[in-house]
Amino acid sequence: MGKKENSSEPYGEPAKYDPAFNGPIRNRSCTDIICCVLFLVFIAGYMIVGILAWLYGDPRQVIYPRNSTGSYCGFGPNQDKPFVLYFDILKCITGTNIMAAALNGLQCPTTQICVAQCPTAYKEWITCTSRTCLDQNFCVPSINLNSTTLTAREIMQKEYCPMYTIPSTPFLNRCFLSVNFTLPNDVNIPGLSNKTVQNATGEILNGFNFQDIGVRIFQDFAKSWYWILIGLVIAMIVSLLFLLLLRFIAGILIWILIIGVIGVTGYGIWHCYWEYDNYNKKGATINNIGFTTNFSAYVQVKETWLAIFIILIIVEVIILLVLIFLRTRILIAIALIKEASRAVGYIMSSLLYPLVTFVLLLVCVAYWGITALYLATSGEPLYTVMTTNSSAPNCNNFNSTQFCSPLNFNASNYSCQYVQCAFYKYNNEGLYQRNIFNLQLYNVVGFLWCMNFVIALGQCTLAGAFASYYWAFDKPRDIPSFPVTAAFMRSLRYHTGSLAFGALILTIVQVIRILLEYLDHKLKDAQNP
Repeated sequence: MGKKENSSEPYGEPAKYDPAFNGPIRNRSCTDIICCVLFLVFIAGYMIVGILAWLYGDPRQVIYPRNSTGSYCGFGPNQDKPFVLYFDILKCITGTNIMAAALNGLQCPTTQICVAQCPTAYKEWITCTSRTCLDQNFCVPSINLNSTTLTAREIMQKEYCPMYTIPSTPFLNRCFLSVNFTLPNDVNIPGLSNKTVQNATGEILNGFNFQDIGVRIFQDFAKSWYWILIGLVIAMIVSLLFLLLLRFIAGILIWILIIGVIGVTGYGIWHCYWEYDNYNKKGATINNIGFTTNFSAYVQVKETWLAIFIILIIVEVIILLVLIFLRTRILIAIALIKEASRAVGYIMSSLLYPLVTFVLLLVCVAYWGITALYLATSGEPLYTVMTTNSSAPNCNNFNSTQFCSPLNFNASNYSCQYVQCAFYKYNNEGLYQRNIFNLQLYNVVGFLWCMNFVIALGQCTLAGAFASYYWAFDKPRDIPSFPVTAAFMRSLRYHTGSLAFGALILTIVQVIRILLEYLDHKLKDAQNP
């Protein structure tokens, strides 16, 4: 079948050389069109997710904490005040404070202000009888101790200034109790003790002004993205240098590596024998130490060095046998590397294409990170009317349903004199806010799919470029002028669907692997009944 009757060749006449022949491209068409359309639709949806995240998100929530009025610390007018100070940290214990339990979502129902530095000493301002003993640096900006007509007691009852300060250490831009500090015995603040302060600090750490714990990861990303970028650039430069070395000294590198491994193993054999001989002369045996959890003691007995000595001899023999019996294949591998280096020499633009892949991967990582950051910080801040003294007259009827705006809040409109408009929580109502988690999953899947597609595109492009070198009849004359560019355009024009389909398969496998690793991480500490 398929054999020509009047041909002397078993498979017909061989094709004649045609210098104008440019490959079998006459009937070429796109592959996996359905998957190509699906991928383009997914990318369009991915862009919509990014736009929504950009419209509703505010990454300042991650980098900068807020005070009670919702202003950011360390940003804008508070640029020189990067830390948050809690006036009465005892109110952060939600299990014992009625107001904190009522304000579901408010991490600490006490005044929070931005300060330039955290307190360094324990002071009880509650004992002050005059405004002059109060510290303006730890009071709200709206109160001026020099011009106000309020007494010191009234100022502290309205929480314009704190009743006490505790030596604190900045952590995540919050002033928390210093680790080595203990309260004095003569504390005049009711309910204040080392245990209650530590419990209140724990409540703040469990809440913060974040919507979920994942935002803390993005906080590190937002602060260290330039270090990640520097690391990627260094890796790219090292990779390019390695390719250049292979171009000129591929054979030398391989033989140096082989001889180096043999030499290092040989030195290890000599060193182990030297150590064994020394401990053997000293009579240091394993019987002298017995069984111990101090593993450093085992390197001081002769049996340990004898065992390592025998193992290294076996490894050395195996390496030498492999080198002897597989020397032909090693020479073939060196020849292939040299031929590959020759191909790279004719297609020097292939050395620059990894930069394209690197930039595309960088775009994928940056888009994923920024989108995740904006999604995690989506939601407008909500403020509620709260009282700093629920036992005062007319101050026991406030709940979390009385929302307000800190910009136009007027405390004189309320019969309670200890009211303020404080940050409550981030809005999690509405269709968009309720589907933040689903959008984050979409973002992760889109990130993996795009990453795998970019990698596949790079592999297909380089394969097409070097195929033009391989099939060139007269090298380098028959090699196209721009083989990498031509291969890149062919990959996008004809093989986008196939590349997207392969990348989708890898993405599905990676998502399953991530889920299994997550379950393993959650269940590994669980004990069976």
